[in-house]
Amino acid sequence: MYSDKVPADRAAQAYNEFKPLDGSFLPNVLIQVKNGPIDFQPREPFHPLFGAMPGTPLMMEFQITQEYTGFSTHLVYLANQFKECLQSDTYSLGPGSTVARVIDGSLHGYSRTGIAGVANIGTDRNWTGHHFGQANWYAFGRLAWNHQLQPADIAEEWIRCTFGNDAHVVNTMKSIMDGSWETTVSYMTPLGLHHIMGWSHHYGPAPWIKDKHRIDWTSVYYHRADKKGLGFDRTPTGSNAVAQYADPVREIFGSKSKCPEKFLLWFHHVAWTDTLSAGKTLWEELCRAYYRGADAVQHMLQQWLTLKGKIDDERFEHVYQMLTIQHKEAIWWRNACILYFQTFSDLEIPAGLELPDKPLSYYMQLEFPYAPGIKPQW
Repeated sequence: MYSDKVPADRAAQAYNEFKPLDGSFLPNVLIQVKNGPIDFQPREPFHPLFGAMPGTPLMMEFQITQEYTGFSTHLVYLANQFKECLQSDTYSLGPGSTVARVIDGSLHGYSRTGIAGVANIGTDRNWTGHHFGQANWYAFGRLAWNHQLQPADIAEEWIRCTFGNDAHVVNTMKSIMDGSWETTVSYMTPLGLHHIMGWSHHYGPAPWIKDKHRIDWTSVYYHRADKKGLGFDRTPTGSNAVAQYADPVREIFGSKSKCPEKFLLWFHHVAWTDTLSAGKTLWEELCRAYYRGADAVQHMLQQWLTLKGKIDDERFEHVYQMLTIQHKEAIWWRNACILYFQTFSDLEIPAGLELPDKPLSYYMQLEFPYAPGIKPQW
């Protein structure tokens, strides 16, 4: 729960409001903190409150249901997302002060601990809509009791329990699952982009959203695209949200050259022509990331087709149909975002990449084009 006032930086709001309250709660109170400082985006840095409230037990809130990652139409195995957060080192008490040690009570000596997950079960016959949505529920439970487990091992457990022990089935499904989250980040919000989805339903791409009654509920507030570049400056020259992290995390996130590129645009406004680590400009790397993501979904679909006859027809066809939707929607995300950001960069799409066959105006009018019967509302 936050103040209803529009903050200077939505990513800093929870820390600013709760950090001063550390130690003032009754001993049976736990504060439930989301994994990242915004709201269950495809990828976020760990929440700066973890490690910053030594006098208050903090519990984790993960989102099992895929509010921002395609709901029940996209195959996105979230154990890798959960694990990335849990193993992040806050350095609040020096090296080894991981988020996992904050929430299991071992770092600050909490006697009361907890972890919560926003559930993804509903009225579907298979409970989660997408058959692979069940794996996220399972992975959350396994990591809740043992955060040392590895996502690939959890995936294999679930596959063997759910689909059987055939080696080709196990290896193929594990490969699909293990790469699916990074794939989704690539075709939705690469390089630290966030909060560029549809406004009312959180489903498809909409980086153009603006002019709402709260600026921090719009897309343009978060990506800050202009003729110079892209990204939210959270360094001392901007909102200074990096100051909420302990050193050396603060120093790493606050340095454009040291910040992991997966969080680059979360913490920095980067010029379109700045060169990234791979030797390509921001614009080139942004385009290639979107194309890699869409191509990877096509590869997932091709992998799935090799399982025909290895599992029952009903589940095979269901997942095949969902992967087909996901591939089309990955292209939708790719084309919409690249064409929109191109209006600011004014640069050509890199050679060798297939050009979108529709103008930006076409994508700005789309809403649930490939999954017309699935219209989530939030």
